[in-house]
Amino acid sequence: MAFERHVREECMIRAPEFLVRLRTHTVWEKSPVKLFCTVEGYPNPIVKWFKDNVIIDTASEPGRCEVRDTAQYTAVATNVHGQTSTNASVIVKRYRGEEEPYHSVLLPMQIPMLPEITYTKIDIMFLEKFEVTFGTEGETLTLVCKMMIVPDMANLQPEAQWYRDDVRIKESKWAEMKFGAGVARLTLTHLNKDDEGLYTLRMVTKGGSSQHCAYIFVRDAESTVVGAPGAPMDIKIHDANKDYVIVSWKPPNITSDSPVIGYFVDRCEVGTENWIQCNDSPIKICKYPVHGLFEGRSYMYRVRAVNNKGISKPSRVSEAVAALDPADLARLQGDVKIPGPPTNVHASETSKIYVVLSWEPPAPRGRESLMYYIEKSMVGSGTWQRVNTQIPVRSPRYAVFDLAEGKQYLFRVLAVNKFGTSDASEPTVPIQVHELYASPSPPYGITLLACDGHSMTLGWKHPRYSGGSKITAYYIDQRDVADLHWKETNVPPIKERIYKVENLKEGSFYEFRIQAANLAGVGLSSDASDHFKCETWAMPEPGPSYDLTFCEVRNTSLVIQWRAPIYTGSSAVTGYHVDICEMGSEEWKTVNEKTINHRYLKVSDLEEAKSYVFRVRAVNAAGVGKPSDVSEPVFVQARPETLEIASGVDEEGNIYMSYKCNEMTDISQFVWCKSYEEITEFDRVSIETEGDHSKIVFKNPDKEDLGTYSVSVTDTEGVSASYVLEDKELEKLMALSHEIRNPMIPLKTELSYEIFERGQVRFWLQAEKLSSAVNYRFIVNDQEVTNSETHKIKCDSSTGIIEMVMDKFTAHSEGTYTVQMQDGKAKNQSSLVLIGDVFKAALEEAEFQRKEYLRKQGPHFLEYLYWHVEEDCTVMLICKVANVKKETVFHWYKDEVEIIPEEPDNVMSGICKLPIPQFSKKDQGVFKATLTDDRGQDVSLFEVAGKVFDDIINGISRIAGSSASELKIQCTPEGIRLQCHMKYYTEEMRTVWSHKDTKISSSEKMRIGGTSEQIWLQICEPTDKDKGKYTIEILDAKQSYHRTIDLSGQDRGKVIGGLPDVVTIMENKTLSLTCTVFGDPTPEVVWYANEKEIELGDHFKVTLEQGKYASLTINGVSTEDSGKYGINVRNKYGGETVNVTVSVYKYGDDLPAPKLGQMPKPAPPPVQKPAAKQPQPPKTGRQTRK
Repeated sequence: MAFERHVREECMIRAPEFLVRLRTHTVWEKSPVKLFCTVEGYPNPIVKWFKDNVIIDTASEPGRCEVRDTAQYTAVATNVHGQTSTNASVIVKRYRGEEEPYHSVLLPMQIPMLPEITYTKIDIMFLEKFEVTFGTEGETLTLVCKMMIVPDMANLQPEAQWYRDDVRIKESKWAEMKFGAGVARLTLTHLNKDDEGLYTLRMVTKGGSSQHCAYIFVRDAESTVVGAPGAPMDIKIHDANKDYVIVSWKPPNITSDSPVIGYFVDRCEVGTENWIQCNDSPIKICKYPVHGLFEGRSYMYRVRAVNNKGISKPSRVSEAVAALDPADLARLQGDVKIPGPPTNVHASETSKIYVVLSWEPPAPRGRESLMYYIEKSMVGSGTWQRVNTQIPVRSPRYAVFDLAEGKQYLFRVLAVNKFGTSDASEPTVPIQVHELYASPSPPYGITLLACDGHSMTLGWKHPRYSGGSKITAYYIDQRDVADLHWKETNVPPIKERIYKVENLKEGSFYEFRIQAANLAGVGLSSDASDHFKCETWAMPEPGPSYDLTFCEVRNTSLVIQWRAPIYTGSSAVTGYHVDICEMGSEEWKTVNEKTINHRYLKVSDLEEAKSYVFRVRAVNAAGVGKPSDVSEPVFVQARPETLEIASGVDEEGNIYMSYKCNEMTDISQFVWCKSYEEITEFDRVSIETEGDHSKIVFKNPDKEDLGTYSVSVTDTEGVSASYVLEDKELEKLMALSHEIRNPMIPLKTELSYEIFERGQVRFWLQAEKLSSAVNYRFIVNDQEVTNSETHKIKCDSSTGIIEMVMDKFTAHSEGTYTVQMQDGKAKNQSSLVLIGDVFKAALEEAEFQRKEYLRKQGPHFLEYLYWHVEEDCTVMLICKVANVKKETVFHWYKDEVEIIPEEPDNVMSGICKLPIPQFSKKDQGVFKATLTDDRGQDVSLFEVAGKVFDDIINGISRIAGSSASELKIQCTPEGIRLQCHMKYYTEEMRTVWSHKDTKISSSEKMRIGGTSEQIWLQICEPTDKDKGKYTIEILDAKQSYHRTIDLSGQDRGKVIGGLPDVVTIMENKTLSLTCTVFGDPTPEVVWYANEKEIELGDHFKVTLEQGKYASLTINGVSTEDSGKYGINVRNKYGGETVNVTVSVYKYGDDLPAPKLGQMPKPAPPPVQKPAAKQPQPPKTGRQTRK
């Protein structure tokens, strides 16, 4: 709770501010007068009263006015955050003799004054009040006041009036008001930043009013994007027409660190919830014309702010506005019979005997002519009296006479036509009849600027209060200090605030006082000046600068200006020093150590909410001169709602700087300066002022216009601002000005062309946005082309596309194509040059598309022949067909010889394929596919040769290489064979054998070959040199596939001796075949009989001792055991088989003849697991020649 209270107090902290300022009064002698004002601030300010700058003792009893009470009265409000003041003049008039102020000049006797009307006094006491309240955008907030009304009579209930910042709140969907049973409620249904301000509840009775007020603060709703700005405010609609309106708004009053870079405007048709963004890119100014409206429909509008972080939430939705021509709107309003009440009734001129009222006609007003009645009511009377009872006035302006001076009146107006009288308008604010002007307050700050022994040059400051009229003259009185009598110094009025007083006595001391005059007369005299000695100034240094003024007071900076010394010393002034001293301190510090040669200086790095005084010292060749008089204290704090100068470019392309002042008075004027010198020559700029706005417009801006521009507003409390126009900023403004004065239709796409399927050529461009009133034309080779059958031209304003379709694009179409367009003031054009190679390419494409269109009218190839390698390495020739029917005939040809596939193609499937298994060089040639029926014929040719052939081989290599097995070893009679199995192999494939990373070429020693399923390397009569790593590399177009085997340092299994070639043995004997085997690693041994592995048992026994002695024992041989026996010795590097012939004979038979021995045969490779069955290539079709 403590933290929340601290936060709220921080939000409430503010310097004093007068909500209602003092007003000047003119009264009769011995009459009472009451000066009142309303001040706010936090903490509560302390108010002190002054009479002619002398503090008033408020403890004394108030009395009635005397002539000596004529003076200027000032109320000064102070708190820890600052100080402010307001003043007014009280003029007390004396009766002439015994004449009464209300004596009748028409009757010979006095008529007693009618007694004042008295009303029932109704006391209102607030029991519960709404306090300072904080809300968040989008919430609902209710302000409640409970009160006691005495007496509480049903027929005399007070009226509850709600105000925000002194502007009365009207009931709407955003604000609901209720009053009854002593409770007044205001419900803000959907809070918005526009709702922030000082809220006042006024309970109005005929005898007076009671009120209570408090601030409502509205926080920004949580943004969907961190760092996004707040929502824009105060959405207004101007210049509504049948197809456009102008939307204006105010920037968000709270933004993040990232500044607002632009705005998006949205619209929504009444009755829908579809919001449409009106501008594609953010706009930088707070005004935007919305186009593209539908006549007769009503729209609502909203605005979103954009910065570098994101987009804000939308502003409050505007009131619905109909898109109608003003004349049509007036015609529709003509159906109204009794007019509505007039609006904006106000006093445009006031004097002590009359008030001039002005107002605006009612809307809707109807068709009939209007006249007006005016009514007045003295404040507090409760009755209304018609002023023009006999004849109604026709003009919305009327002067009301016969008003009592010093009294306050309310006025209202009624409109009347032949159908009846309208309701009365809203009453004006109370208007007091008094003199419009008062005399000014005294000048002050009289300074001696130069003296030559017989004359003195004086300077002084402008009166603090001008009296509501421009100061027209000054009058000086002087006296010798030794003399008590004042005498006039000048009879003719002095126009400037500097004057040379002549005919003075050298060595004497003089003092002076000054009066200012305006239209109301001569004001009071100033206080007497200091005593000035009339002696010749002979010092070489310059005299004092004078007329120190301040402007652009902000929280940490201000700008000080001064005038050059009148006395320059022995040489010209070359520069100035500015000194500063904080109030309460006597230590002076020099702001600029280096002199400046101009008479203004921006002082920065000041502490907020502190007061400072300044002085200026002029410098010449002799040194530093006398300091100026010390300035008045300056409180360093920006005024609430301080505005700055804004630069921009108007709708006509003029570069301007503008400023708005919210504190204008009737006599306030804008003063524009460059380098803080008033602009008096208007050959480069012009100044336009309207109401509280003023702007300086550059006629022909260039670098001469760079510099510091400032503006100040007279008769205000220091309202001023400055703007530095730099080179880059001027370049941006001039570029924007050029765009506005020479608007271009922005293009999304320049003029381009595209070719349609029939050979037609479309020329087109796309603009960012086009209206329905756009004018355009196509120009071909400097001749305009109009819309026709051969040149179809059209524009789609909704998409911004302008196009021309040329039906026949021929060799005569070469040249330059241009589109020119104008949309309002905006213009643009785009050209396309079609000549030379660019035109030839376009013409060829058009011809091709025309032929393609004709070809596709019958059966045709949707995709021409192309090849594809299947996973089993079969090459497929494929084509896709379209627009076929059952009668369509399809044929395959190679080199003009027809190919009849075993399975005919089904053209209705849309795809036809020709398989080519075991593809090789023999399949090179020109393949052709034909489509024929009664509508025509189409042919597709495909030559398998050159690069196409190489690409197909690479495709086969990719699949075969990825399927290649590891290298295997097989012993052959010639030596060792390395084998690699794959899905398909043909000699056209790129393969490389290498031994120890050295490429192997086919030779008698190393023979390279293969079959359709494998590739091999035969090593004949291997030696130790042939040991090492062998690699087969299979290459396709992108990568290679490697398989490797290492034969380094190992021996295959083999028989090294012991077996005979032939063995002869008698039956029933035991045969033992024994041999020595060798291998690393130790080989396996398998015995065979007649090429079948021997089944071991009692008859056949096999042993292997010490891994090298192998034997086969046959017990009780018989003739059935005759045959070929073999031993197979093998390890992982290979092996061999040695055969022995065994002959068994019977006892008594002759021995069989011996046979020659045999070479050992290579052993088969070790038994492997069966590989997966490879798919069989499809059968090839047979060829027939026609």
